[in-house]
Amino acid sequence: MATFSYNAINSGGREVNGKIEADNEGSAVARLHEQNMRILSVAEDKGGAFSFGKSKALGAPKGASLVIFSRQFATMIDAGLSVLKCLDILEAQVKDIPLKQAVNILRKDVKSGLSLGDALAKHPNCFNKLYVNMIRAAEIGGILDIILDRLAGFLEKDMDVRQKIKSAMMYPIIVFCFAIGMIFALFFFVLPKFKEIFASMAVELPPMTKAIFSMSDFMVSKWYLIIITPIVVFGLIKKYESTPDGRMRIDRFKLQAPLVGDITLKMAVSRLTRTFGTLLSSGVTMVRAMEIVGETSGNAVISKAIADSRNAIREGKRLSTPLQECGLFPLMVTQMIDIGEETGRLSEMMVRVADSYDAEVESTIKGLTSMIEPILMVFMGVVVGFIAISIFAPMFKLISSIA
Repeated sequence: MATFSYNAINSGGREVNGKIEADNEGSAVARLHEQNMRILSVAEDKGGAFSFGKSKALGAPKGASLVIFSRQFATMIDAGLSVLKCLDILEAQVKDIPLKQAVNILRKDVKSGLSLGDALAKHPNCFNKLYVNMIRAAEIGGILDIILDRLAGFLEKDMDVRQKIKSAMMYPIIVFCFAIGMIFALFFFVLPKFKEIFASMAVELPPMTKAIFSMSDFMVSKWYLIIITPIVVFGLIKKYESTPDGRMRIDRFKLQAPLVGDITLKMAVSRLTRTFGTLLSSGVTMVRAMEIVGETSGNAVISKAIADSRNAIREGKRLSTPLQECGLFPLMVTQMIDIGEETGRLSEMMVRVADSYDAEVESTIKGLTSMIEPILMVFMGVVVGFIAISIFAPMFKLISSIA
């Protein structure tokens, strides 16, 4: 993202100079127009970042810390405190280290004359594009306290959904890890002992016992391959994912994969509609809101569908039409959007869709975990049972030969 210096006339008729970050000059001009600026000149700043308070890359703060920060900020703005005074107080109160560092730089930038939205844009690890653009819209509309409160609610809801998913998946993950640990213990420590016993007794081993002992020998002698192979495969997948074609194929697979594909799509729809609804209700224009939603969707397939829909809207089409034509979104979603466009309550409909899909995601996760648990138990039983039969088979043969 480049930095552009501009000279413009603001809504109050005053000439202002400043800097703004954007992907290109066209995006910079569009953002200035959104701020009701009459542009006199725009030029790329070859020096790169802002000349004052240049920030280093900071870590990401905890979700709960950002929620509390937004709530407290909204309360103080509503009480009539200036933005600079709010940042002074917040810097003293914030305990999260990355957020505290960001607030310290924010205070200096705002004090130097930078708008709050542009100051926030310098910390993408702390404040994403959704946060930054909503603050910019709030500054234009003079409703900073309301927007900060909405942002806190949005972040809180998003964090709550993620926490529920983590809690639901915790037990199956623990059971899976325990099962894998037991299998490795059997192959590394138990089976080699039995192999020595059978070798000392000169017992003829059945084919399945020979096979399982061969697997144990391989794992013991080539243990490093068991560690290296997953790392190499993961690295190759990540490298392929870094290419445009690879990202598109992998993200499409995530949406179509058995069992998890349905959950992935529902989570994406929930996040997309909630983000869209929050942006529209905050005064962000439709086209700009779609651009932000596409960038923050986290899935290349959905981002492409949103980009195509944005182009269709610029041609005069309604939002529901291209979303339905792409065949990616469920019918209920496009119908609710269509109703929202008809009634002029699109942002409200988007939030309702998000609430509905949050409930569906939670329900689907619970159903999936209740199905995964017995599958893991059966898998564990089959593996342990196969190993037990493989060991007992030569023992039975030995007993019968003695008899």
